[in-house]
Amino acid sequence: MKLLVTGGSGFIGSNFVLYWIDKYPEDQIINLDKLTYAGNPDNLKGIENNQNYRFVKGDICDKNLVDSLIKEVDLVVHFAAESHVDRSIHDSAPFIQTNIVGTHVLLESSLKYKIKRFHHISTDEVFGELPLASKEKFNEKTPYNPRSPYAASKAASDHLVRVFNITYGLPVTISNCSNNFGPYQFPEKLISLTITNILEGKKVPIYGNGKQIRDWLYVTDHITAIDLILKKGRIGETYFIGASGNDVSNIDVIKQILSMMGETLKQIEFVKDRPGHDRRYAIDWSKIKRDLGWQPQYNFTQALSTTVDWYKKNTDWWQKIKSGEFKEYYQMQYKD
Repeated sequence: MKLLVTGGSGFIGSNFVLYWIDKYPEDQIINLDKLTYAGNPDNLKGIENNQNYRFVKGDICDKNLVDSLIKEVDLVVHFAAESHVDRSIHDSAPFIQTNIVGTHVLLESSLKYKIKRFHHISTDEVFGELPLASKEKFNEKTPYNPRSPYAASKAASDHLVRVFNITYGLPVTISNCSNNFGPYQFPEKLISLTITNILEGKKVPIYGNGKQIRDWLYVTDHITAIDLILKKGRIGETYFIGASGNDVSNIDVIKQILSMMGETLKQIEFVKDRPGHDRRYAIDWSKIKRDLGWQPQYNFTQALSTTVDWYKKNTDWWQKIKSGEFKEYYQMQYKD
């Protein structure tokens, strides 16, 4: 089997590529990645000479390039996206272009060349926020209610994927996941930023009072769910992928990391909250458990400890990232 993986040099995409090459060594993967700020060739250094792996630098909005690749493959696994809410607030245009236009280009080409499966990776953020005090969770029937340019662009791409199945019969599946963390995560996200700032002896910024709650999903659990969806998922279905009781507030996440790394709460620096900051996300993943037999294998504390150790052992990887453009972005984002 031959797969086109879009955004395969990013955080979740690279974890997927490494997993797939290891588990299915006879399969072939083409990785199409534009290598924007969040795409990192170092993530896949260990397989760059693998005869069943091919990297193509390019844009999913480039119709001719996309056509030339999709006609070679059986499956498309679509990770490529602009994904950081903060950046979407500063400039929404790249999110519209990549997440909506790029997805449309991929869908048109997949239809043209009769792809056997188009799997689209999405987010729980398309459903808006949940009340902090409630026990409610998002499920596959929750109405869309995006509250940031990022979430709106992903919501639009979800709708496009679904319509290409309903209108044109393209064999698609969709997965909406909760907040991911783990190795190779770009150090602008909460957990990766916290760990690397502590290792640098810097303060750890946190928006507002830090009480926003997220459902923290270890990236390996996410990848195994995608694998199962590709193998057993029903065409046209959406599956939610969440964690196992990992609904933790941002402030508690930071406190746990500080404790693991032997630091005190003095490292925390409260900063101005971002506009439209969603209060709570939570995922009901009972459908994928019931229909496909998947459930997460990692508890939060175990996975967080593993993640801290990875960043400690891979300082060269993240130190190169946290220079140049990243410094400028960081100063702009947290100046207040």
